[in-house]
Amino acid sequence: VQLQASGGGLVQAGGSLRLSCAASKRTFSTYVMGWFRQAPGKEREFVAAISWSGRTTYYADSVKGRFTISRDNAKRSVYLQMDSLKSGDTAVYYCATGPSYGSDRYSESDYNSWGQGTQVTVSS
Repeated sequence: VQLQASGGGLVQAGGSLRLSCAASKRTFSTYVMGWFRQAPGKEREFVAAISWSGRTTYYADSVKGRFTISRDNAKRSVYLQMDSLKSGDTAVYYCATGPSYGSDRYSESDYNSWGQGTQVTVSS
């Protein structure tokens, strides 16, 4: 599956951004989808995940209540709405496909197709 992430940019602290990730395959609707991020000098970390049906979502504690993951299987897309952004959210954000017909958060190693990443920079 090829993934194309977009929507990153420069925003002031307290602002919002919406990331999008478009998939190339019809089987997109069967995959768990996740968002991860990597800040300079840090390891990549989990941000959010959504089950194949869209009924179950998971969030890292650091973004819970501020970020919302959603998906539109008809458009083969997954989204990450990011509100109340903080400087600590500055990172390259990646979308990835997880297991088929899954409903768990899964570990990073379970995600096998990755998008190219989109830069999010939050100025304080």
